[in-house]
Amino acid sequence: MAGQVNPGNLFEKNVVFDKEFQKVFDAIRDRKADTIFSAIADKLQAQGIRLVDSTFLLKEYLAPKGTLTRRAPTERELDDIEFGRNIAKAMGGMDVGQTVVVKEKAIVAIEALEGTDRTIARGGGIARDGAVVVKMSKPCQDLRFDVPVVGPHTIQTMIRARARCLGIEAGRTLLIDRDRCVRLANKAGICIVAA
Repeated sequence: MAGQVNPGNLFEKNVVFDKEFQKVFDAIRDRKADTIFSAIADKLQAQGIRLVDSTFLLKEYLAPKGTLTRRAPTERELDDIEFGRNIAKAMGGMDVGQTVVVKEKAIVAIEALEGTDRTIARGGGIARDGAVVVKMSKPCQDLRFDVPVVGPHTIQTMIRARARCLGIEAGRTLLIDRDRCVRLANKAGICIVAA
């Protein structure tokens, strides 16, 4: 399994917890993703189940360093990637999200519980054209869960949002179906950069 595990689903009205999970959920200090995932991991550990680095068998899917598409980023896009990286790392340090959408060094969207795709769509609606999407791991990323993931659906969402560049973290972001991602990006004139 790769992709979003949305902690926001815990707030759906039709979600019913068993007694054990309800105890875990009631005992946590806040409802941030890391808090929820860590509490679940601790509960599993107490039952003899140890979670391991989720990239353990997926190292080949971690994004390699460099420009992955035919089109290289422009200077403005590189500036936006660097600007977005700093914001994403700061937000990740507070366990808010991993994705920011930037245009000309203006933050147009920050990911919260809604997930990357909805953040990109919202950012594209604000930026209208030429946004840069930046997705980074958290500064103290627990690799057992919530590792940044991008894939073809991410690129398709960027195309619909008219975003022009994707900046991801080399060696820390899972790039699912890399060949298809690159094909889609090349066809749309989107650049993908892993730094």
